[in-house]
This record gives sequence, C-alpha cells and structure tokens, in this order.
Amino acid sequence: MNYWLMKSEPTTYSIDDLKHDKKTSWEGVRNYQARNFMRDQMKVGDLVLFYHSNAEPPGVVGIAKVCKLAHPDRAAWDPQSKYFDEKASPKNPIWMMVDIEFVEKFSHFVSLEELKKTKGLESMMVLQKGSRLSVQPVSQEHFEKVTKLGKN
Repeated sequence: MNYWLMKSEPTTYSIDDLKHDKKTSWEGVRNYQARNFMRDQMKVGDLVLFYHSNAEPPGVVGIAKVCKLAHPDRAAWDPQSKYFDEKASPKNPIWMMVDIEFVEKFSHFVSLEELKKTKGLESMMVLQKGSRLSVQPVSQEHFEKVTKLGKN
C-alpha cells in the first residue's frame, strides 16, 4: 500500500464535501509530476491525507482512500471547464485523475505549523521549501504520525 497527501482548497472542495458526496473524481491536476504519481503509482486502497490548502491555516483534515485507478480527466477537453486544456482530447487525454472515497474527518485539525513542529516529520514533502505539488507521496511512518495527531 502507498500513502499520499492530496491538497484541495476548502472553498473549492473540502473534507466535508467529500464526506457528503462519499466519493469524488480528483479532477483538475495540471502538474506532470502530480499526474504521474496518480497515473503510475496510485493503487486502489491507497490511503490519502486530505489537506486543505490556501486556507487560514492550511493543514490536514482527514483521510480518504483511492477507490478507482487513474483515468482520463474529462474536464481537460471541456471548453466550459476551468480545467480545459486545448492540447488534450479523448484520443490524447494528457491529464489523469483518480477517484477517492471518504474515510474519516479528524477530530483534531493538524495545521501546517503543527506538522512543522512535530519531531519525525522534518522530511515530509509538504514541509520542504518550494514543495507545491497538489498530489505527493507520504511515507507510512509520516502517515501514521499525522493520523495520530489528527485523532488526539
């Protein structure tokens, strides 16, 4: 099993939206490295730290699970979508998405500041200067530490 951190702006799609919807397609990723993680490494059953970005404060709010392997992001070829890419088409999809399902919302919000202060998380990708990927791998050790923080 792999572990991930996926970022979403809560005003766009929050953990509460996922809890309500039960599952969603993770559309709109427009970074090749993040796309490659979803396309090449994410597997059904992988666990995801759901991270609210561009929030005050940002941080981890819960857990989701990958429930469908990568498939073409249809929004890329929809001219009405904010995720439209004129180079993408059904024959050349370029962009991919996975589906995730709700697992739990943490009882304790784990802020970015708390992540930075927690021993053992120093090498977590989200804490690295310049790391802005919306989809990123997380080690099992880091996943377990963050989950423990979220359940306290």
